[in-house]
Amino acid sequence: MMIRRFLRYYSPYKGLFLLDISCAVAAALLELFFPFTVQHIVDTLLPRGDWKLILGACSLLVLIYIVNTVLKFVVGYWGEKLGLYIETDLRIEIYTHLQKLSFRFFDNHKQGQLASRITNDLMDIGNMAHYGPEHFLISTFTLAGAMVMMFHANWQLALPLSLFVVILLAINMHFMRRLVVTRKRMFGAVGGFLSRLEDGIGGIRVVQAFANEDHQRKLFVSDNQRFCEAKIDGFKNVAQNEAVTYMFISLLPVLALLGGSWFTLNGRMTGGELFSFILIANVMVMPIRMLAAFSVRFPNGMAGFKNFVEIIDTEPEIKDAPDAVAVSSLRGDIRYEQVSFGYREDSTVLNTIDLSVRAGETVAFVGTSGAGKTTLCSLLLRFYEADEGRITIDGMDIRKLKLASLRQQIGVVQQDVFLFSGSIGENIRFGKLGATEEELWEAARRAQLDDFIRERPAGMDTLIGERGVKLSGGQRQRIAIARMFLKNPPILILDEATSSLDTLTESSILQALAELAQGRTTLIIAHRLATIRHADRIVVLTEEGIAEEGGHEELLRKNGIYSNLHRAQVGA
Repeated sequence: MMIRRFLRYYSPYKGLFLLDISCAVAAALLELFFPFTVQHIVDTLLPRGDWKLILGACSLLVLIYIVNTVLKFVVGYWGEKLGLYIETDLRIEIYTHLQKLSFRFFDNHKQGQLASRITNDLMDIGNMAHYGPEHFLISTFTLAGAMVMMFHANWQLALPLSLFVVILLAINMHFMRRLVVTRKRMFGAVGGFLSRLEDGIGGIRVVQAFANEDHQRKLFVSDNQRFCEAKIDGFKNVAQNEAVTYMFISLLPVLALLGGSWFTLNGRMTGGELFSFILIANVMVMPIRMLAAFSVRFPNGMAGFKNFVEIIDTEPEIKDAPDAVAVSSLRGDIRYEQVSFGYREDSTVLNTIDLSVRAGETVAFVGTSGAGKTTLCSLLLRFYEADEGRITIDGMDIRKLKLASLRQQIGVVQQDVFLFSGSIGENIRFGKLGATEEELWEAARRAQLDDFIRERPAGMDTLIGERGVKLSGGQRQRIAIARMFLKNPPILILDEATSSLDTLTESSILQALAELAQGRTTLIIAHRLATIRHADRIVVLTEEGIAEEGGHEELLRKNGIYSNLHRAQVGA
């Protein structure tokens, strides 16, 4: 079943596949002409003493080798391209599928493991795609042809040699099964190893700030050791397989020489037949080596393909309904109706939330950590699906809207701004990929970022480093705000957008955010209550649900949860 599924990836390259296989088979069959020709020269042409015929036969052999050289070039070059094309197709397919999966999938999978499946696994699959069918068919045709010639020459000698080869193939199959188990363990180890490496490099500032280099090193060494042990197990199996194979293929010509000599001395084989028999035994060495290599590449490739299929077969938890419609614009009337949600089945974060937000209204969410503020906004974007109830925008259930068009209507500015390793202009343009230079500069101006950009020698082309490491926190936030001006969505979510900034920077960023929020439905998640006092409405969330809602002054007069939070911050 798995092999049949893998073979479907050859379909776009049928012509290239047939060229590779036909050349491989032709090269294998031509190998068999050499022993046959040598026997003919020794038994027929030499006794005649006709030098011209001998020269003609040798010239034929040279021609065969020239043709075989061309065939092997085609197999080596075009076959490699075939494997690479399939590997590239698989990489595009898995990357495209990963982009469709919900946040819940990524919550449960390490980035390092996913990266390993897109890189290491697919390289093994590419090798199998090229060498798998090729080696299998070449070996099969060459061995079958060699055995036919052996049995034709002397079946009594061919029979024990054939049994000898069968035993070797059985041993190869045994090691193949062991390699499948070993490779699965190694794939798991390399995923953990890459995740640890990613954490160590990506979090180097935190590691060094806490002087925890030794601790991280110990964790890395532990993961590295597990990876090393898994690879050693694989090397051991491969080495044992190669050693046994070498012993068998080394004995094969010796056995052919020993048995053939006995038959020749007893007058049951000619000298030419003995010569041919030994050469046929040598011809069998190459396909046996190929089968040994196949017994390594095949389990490696299939283990990688099983990991690939595991991801591809993961159904996106959140996808467009069959009757979903695209929306080009929304007013921004939002309604949560009896919405409940939990990240795990045994834990609920939101309990029967009922909430309405009018178009153009600014609503702030406050509460203790874990009360569900960010979750409430994540459900609006359908990063997760509500367990119960429904959410509507302009009276339309968001599950009836196409995901892409829904998310195009909503903009998010977060505390931890993610910037790509490129230029300032590329990161701003992410808000609208087809934006003109004029639109780009206008967005930068409105985000109060244009002066900073003009001061850079490269301007919009200034490189910002990985995740914007060369920029300050305020500059990163301004780029995120500029993105939103460029995207110009009717609904805006500000998730702790200024909480990591100093007071002076926060003040200027708040001005840009205030302009950004004008005329939009805006949902604000904040811990600093001073930043939301001008919101049209403040909603206080607790683990039980909505505890309070109203304006800043109104909530202070109630002397409830919000008032206590306010006093605690003012007192602080």
